[in-house]
Amino acid sequence: MAELDTSGGGKHKGGKVRSKKQSTRVDLTAMVDLAFLLITFFIMTTTLAKPKAMDLAMPDKDEKTKDQLPIAASRSLTLLLGSNDKLEWYLGEPGKSAPEIIGYGKDNLRKLLIDKSKEVLEKTGKAVFVVIKPSDKSTYKNMVGVLDEINITNITMYGIVDITPSEIADLQKNNIYNDTK
Repeated sequence: MAELDTSGGGKHKGGKVRSKKQSTRVDLTAMVDLAFLLITFFIMTTTLAKPKAMDLAMPDKDEKTKDQLPIAASRSLTLLLGSNDKLEWYLGEPGKSAPEIIGYGKDNLRKLLIDKSKEVLEKTGKAVFVVIKPSDKSTYKNMVGVLDEINITNITMYGIVDITPSEIADLQKNNIYNDTK
């Protein structure tokens, strides 16, 4: 492991007597082996970050459920997911109010969800119910974005529903139902 060099270094003719200098050398092979064993141990035993997933319960399409509860139109907020990162929304029944077009993110969708949930809670005393209707031109990223914003704003009542042909026509009329970028 360790060596001690005790060689005299030769005799000089000067007649001066010098003391022998001893040099030390430490063998670090065992230390390097131990370091690699520790690194390997910690790499093997550590848990990597687990992917975060949101639980989403979807009903069976074949089953006709009879225990559905009606939701008042004044409490329902409908989101129609279109193309080009745009969506339409309306509060209440379709056709009763003009739908508005917004984008995704904290300045658009999140602000809408917070404002409308407060508005519905003040008017009805109950929580808002968000109806999500993705079109075939919307992307998976947009659907995940909507679910993330609903989760961030703590809205607990929402549903994913098939979009109707009249709503697709409305998206086409507002030019957000075309081929994506």
